[in-house]
Amino acid sequence: YRRLRTKETRLSKFNQTEIKAMLGSYTKVLFVRDPFHRLIATFLQGMGLSPSFSSFVQEVLDSGMHNGSVAWRPLVSLCRPCLVQYDYVVMFGFLRQELGHLLRRAGLPAGSLLPELTDSQVQWTYRWLSEQMFSELSAQQKEQLSRFYRWDLAAFPFSSSFLSE
Repeated sequence: YRRLRTKETRLSKFNQTEIKAMLGSYTKVLFVRDPFHRLIATFLQGMGLSPSFSSFVQEVLDSGMHNGSVAWRPLVSLCRPCLVQYDYVVMFGFLRQELGHLLRRAGLPAGSLLPELTDSQVQWTYRWLSEQMFSELSAQQKEQLSRFYRWDLAAFPFSSSFLSE
């Protein structure tokens, strides 16, 4: 898009006509991850100041949808999947398969560009970790998290998410 060389980089800085032209001229890829897994990863990376996962989750819930960090805010509030028609939605846990498909569609040699990803091992690890972390939460926190991420859970197929159970 012709105006991308300007200093403005956020879509909100452009008018509707420019936004439509920009979005129409790119292949749009959205990478999504189970919101509970995002919370775990954020906590483990030390982005929360809390000593326990339960207190970290309480901080997230207390911060609300609009005041929280982009690391844990619901995806639908960040990427607007109802407004932007993404060409591809890539689910964490299926990265090797989906990235290979994207690279082939772009005419690139998928095999040589992809790192070694063991998706099944990642899924097993996150399942185990999710069970451990989920058990630390109170029933009220579990219910509040499910409400906090309800639009993500409705928009994306996180069928095995602890938050959708």
